[in-house]
Amino acid sequence: MNDLTTVRCFSSAIGIGLLISIITAIFMTVLLKAGIAPFPKAPSLAFAETLLGHQLPMPVGLLFHTIYVTFWSVLFLRFSPKKNIKMALALAFVLWLIVLSIFFPVIGWGFAGLAISPKLIPASFMPHLLFGLLLWAINKYTVNKTKTA
Repeated sequence: MNDLTTVRCFSSAIGIGLLISIITAIFMTVLLKAGIAPFPKAPSLAFAETLLGHQLPMPVGLLFHTIYVTFWSVLFLRFSPKKNIKMALALAFVLWLIVLSIFFPVIGWGFAGLAISPKLIPASFMPHLLFGLLLWAINKYTVNKTKTA
């Protein structure tokens, strides 16, 4: 693969990651604003505040969300040997398990979010499922049939 092709592949993967980030952020923001999601605040904002040690505005949480989603999207699209729905959902599932076992305890919500509510378990699964489905579908069905491998 030449340098130009590599740049195009990374650019396509970043674009797909950014699009997924926007869609999942809208999904979560609507659920949070409507009071449907049981999170005390957006998990990405809670993580940013924990990491930086003080309260932050929501755009900082959205930036952390965007970086996280785009990173995993690029990693999957550039380096996964298979980019099928099974592999995309497997990545989403593994990331969800990491959120439950590492991320939630780090931000003070306890293992699997149980310090807040057991409702965080299915509530955190839904955006990960959406991530996996979008990762597969956008890559598979983009108009220009993006070459990310």
